Amino acid sequence: MDMAELWRTLVWPLTRLLVSLSVGLLVANLIEALNWTRFMARFAAPLIRVGHMKDVVGASFSMGFFSGMAANTMLAEAYAENRLTPRELVLANLFNSLPTYFLHLPNMFFITAPFLGSAAFLYVGLTLLAAILRTLGILFVGRLLLPPLPEGCVVCHLGEDRVTLASALKKSWARFKRRIKTIALFTIPTYVGIHFLSTHGFFGYLEKFVSEHLGGMPWLSPQAISIVIFHMAAEFTAGLAAAGALLGAGDLDVKQVVMALLVGNVLSTPMRAFRHQFPYYAGIFKPAMAIRLIAWNQAFRAATIIIVAVGYYFLG
Repeated sequence: MDMAELWRTLVWPLTRLLVSLSVGLLVANLIEALNWTRFMARFAAPLIRVGHMKDVVGASFSMGFFSGMAANTMLAEAYAENRLTPRELVLANLFNSLPTYFLHLPNMFFITAPFLGSAAFLYVGLTLLAAILRTLGILFVGRLLLPPLPEGCVVCHLGEDRVTLASALKKSWARFKRRIKTIALFTIPTYVGIHFLSTHGFFGYLEKFVSEHLGGMPWLSPQAISIVIFHMAAEFTAGLAAAGALLGAGDLDVKQVVMALLVGNVLSTPMRAFRHQFPYYAGIFKPAMAIRLIAWNQAFRAATIIIVAVGYYFLG
């Protein structure tokens, strides 16, 4: 691999990731230092009261609509300071799946629409329904597993500990310098390792292996299975291109295409999520917790999409 290729595929993406992590960490630290987390939590207060969650979880949920990295950093800071237990951290990270979905929603829709036309509304709508089900499910689980919070806890600190911008910046910078070293220590070698596995075909082999063993789905036609295979063996747009071609030629109807895309989503996303998320998750949360969070996220995401797909198959 020449230097230009190494820069394009490894050095530049890793640099962008570290810059994004740094910005997210600075923003999260500054918001925390200024006590804005309590103010931001007010917007999510009705939801987090139902799920017995703390104010920092509500603040992270609100921040998640603007920056998923900053939202996760906020949770990591609270966890490092023992303001969140491991169980609360897992539930909080899962709770943020809805704002994370909305961050990617415009991009997903405007990529999907040219290939699928009006069917894009159905596919995107079903994945949105799955994201909403995840949020409702986490609220239910939180209410069962977490103890009730004191009345007014979500907003009880809104007026306390007012600080100046200068002191908040100083505090944020001190915390940033401590945390960024640990983040870089885990992120850089992890990213390089994932890149090495990817360039040597490890993930491609896994995706090909799964795509070649797609038995047990007789309710999908061979044409629909081809969409799943393209979805897994290449990228999301390859599956969309195959779906658009088959839909346009009249070989498949809308329901068959949407079902194939949902199946491809369930089968292909976990490996890609690990490949793309693990380097920065490992820097923010440490590797063991990063694996735990990604595993829970993908398992819960797959479960809700399967529920939606089954409902659509029988009722659609």
